[in-house]
Amino acid sequence: MAAATTNHVEQQHDVVVVVVPLPAQGHLHAAIELSHRISSANIPVYFVSTAAHVRQAQSRAVGWDPLNTTNLNFIDFPVTFEVPPPNPDASIKFPSQLVPAFNSSLQLREPVTDLVNKLASTSRRVVVIHDFLTSWVVQDVPKIPNAECYCLHTVSAFLVFSYIWDAARPPVPPEAEAVLKQLPSLDGCNSPELEEFAKKQIAARVPGVGNIFSTSRVIEGLYIDLMDKMMGASGFKHWALGPFNPVNLEFDKKENRHYSLEWLDKQPARSVIFVSFGSTTSLSEDEIRELAIGLEASQQRFIWVLRDADKGDIFSGEVRKCQLPEGYEKRVSERGLVMRDWAPQLEILGHPSTGGFMSHCGWNSCMESITMGVPIAAWPMHSDQPRNALFITEGLKTGIWVRKWEQRNEVIPAETVEKVVRTLIASPEGEEMKRNATAIKEAVKLSVMEGGVTQKEMKSFVAHITR
Repeated sequence: MAAATTNHVEQQHDVVVVVVPLPAQGHLHAAIELSHRISSANIPVYFVSTAAHVRQAQSRAVGWDPLNTTNLNFIDFPVTFEVPPPNPDASIKFPSQLVPAFNSSLQLREPVTDLVNKLASTSRRVVVIHDFLTSWVVQDVPKIPNAECYCLHTVSAFLVFSYIWDAARPPVPPEAEAVLKQLPSLDGCNSPELEEFAKKQIAARVPGVGNIFSTSRVIEGLYIDLMDKMMGASGFKHWALGPFNPVNLEFDKKENRHYSLEWLDKQPARSVIFVSFGSTTSLSEDEIRELAIGLEASQQRFIWVLRDADKGDIFSGEVRKCQLPEGYEKRVSERGLVMRDWAPQLEILGHPSTGGFMSHCGWNSCMESITMGVPIAAWPMHSDQPRNALFITEGLKTGIWVRKWEQRNEVIPAETVEKVVRTLIASPEGEEMKRNATAIKEAVKLSVMEGGVTQKEMKSFVAHITR
């Protein structure tokens, strides 16, 4: 246990919270943001992971300092694991290089149980919030009389409900059925290594009090209500506590602004497409070439984050430098910016000059795009992304397909990229998507204000865990 946090465990508290995330960027992000929210309600929170992943979560927090936050304690366990490089040419895009890091989290079962036991001896109640994919780690918690578990879903409520609908076909309103009838298959979403890891989690699933979703009822109320209805009078609850990102950004007040934001300052309103495939996708050389040619041919302004997927430990070793066609960056420099480092994604999406987002449709990226009012060119790669992309394009009507899931084994040609970018940034169809995205953004902004639905949801959750 990290020495700096040991003293906190000895203190007497009424209710304490322990958060156990999966060691992958999207999961760490949601968990640390939720920890921040709970700690600001004057409840001590213990964020627990491997040493490398506690550091990763801290280093990528947006707009606040995790190391200087009252009531938020970090407990990092030194765990060793292999750190293979990403394989951009893998037939399945799922980032199998992260699976050794996932497996390393299995070593946390005993230390986490010990921590909860220790906290339980000095608290009236210990609330354990675990990722669905860290169920194995917390499987002993239900044996502790004054501890209770909540499952944090870092995926969309639509995705979770889609599994229920796939299996049981419960009745749903026509607007939901129209989308659910188009569900893409799960083939090719995950690697065999991940399937093996997930089976362990399913087998160890713990009885919990409720589910927490990284979403807002403004965005996914329909699917949360459907799940609530199915639970009936069981007492099992669903809370939508997102978005787990700020919805109001103050651009002009920030010193030392990132160079991408300075570049955006010089572009017309809503004229730039932001191209980024998140922290878990590596493009092949063929995909990079076609995307590069398509962006250039579109004649539209763009920021392209061209970097390899994260490794299991982001602080170790070299990262592949992706190659672009000869002289490309110089040719496009008037209207294109290629970035190879970590990008301030939320601030880029929130900038008035950004008019579209070409994305893999990981749920954090979807939520950031929705809350910033930016429509999406959907290019799903793996995991939950194909179904998120369906929800964005057909459910919310704030996106356009670059590639549907049936085409996942094809290299998308430059002509398709060019057409999609032009449609999103410079066509009446694109304008309609921007209007839809803006309307949802405004509703989300109201939801986090005093009296808004998200505010009420958070108060309800805090009241429940401190009851």
